[in-house]
Amino acid sequence: MRDLVVAMTGASGSVYAVRLVEVLIAAGRTVHLTISPAAVEVFKRELDLSLNLDKFDIQQILPRQDQIEHDEKLKLLKPSGGAGYAASSVFSDSEIFSGKLIYHHYRDYSAGIASGSFMTDGMVICPCSMGTLASIANGMSQNLIHRAADVHLKERRKLIVVPRETPLSVIALDNMKRLAEAGGIILPAMPGFYHEPKSIPDLVDFIVARICDQLGVKHELMSRWGDDTVNE
Repeated sequence: MRDLVVAMTGASGSVYAVRLVEVLIAAGRTVHLTISPAAVEVFKRELDLSLNLDKFDIQQILPRQDQIEHDEKLKLLKPSGGAGYAASSVFSDSEIFSGKLIYHHYRDYSAGIASGSFMTDGMVICPCSMGTLASIANGMSQNLIHRAADVHLKERRKLIVVPRETPLSVIALDNMKRLAEAGGIILPAMPGFYHEPKSIPDLVDFIVARICDQLGVKHELMSRWGDDTVNE
């Protein structure tokens, strides 16, 4: 299995990003993470998580269980019992991370993910702001996120963008069409309801499950249409 790239930008939906990283690490994947400055502001507002892009640590996005239990916003991260990381709730009660997280500053063009020679199994921008979408769709590589996305397009590797915006302007729709024609996958944060969600985390998991499907990452996050049991 090759590495995966995850980028977080300044659209609403920080909880999707946190849950995605959590699931990918629990599935044993190596995740290369990069975060935009606008995402820092959204994380603080939506989850009360303070991100330091110059001195990043995994606990900034995956807080320990004891932190979550005392914060109503962080309870959106679907915590498990025990004192471990929230990631332990994904597939089992284990507190051990199977995969690995590698962080890259959004200005670091020397990062491997800036080059087509660095092999990956795909990239996800979650959530994807309209500004980031526009930059990628129009070939404007202004930071590492844009450059890594451009690399995935030119190398014909999977690029998944998860926009969270409504309503959509004609400009945004044109940019989505342009990106789709270039080979990108537009996966809006639009959860379904046929799996009978009971909570906000259930709705979050629906989107994360669809992302994992696109990446070929096995999961047990939701039941599928036509299947009365949890996905195997």
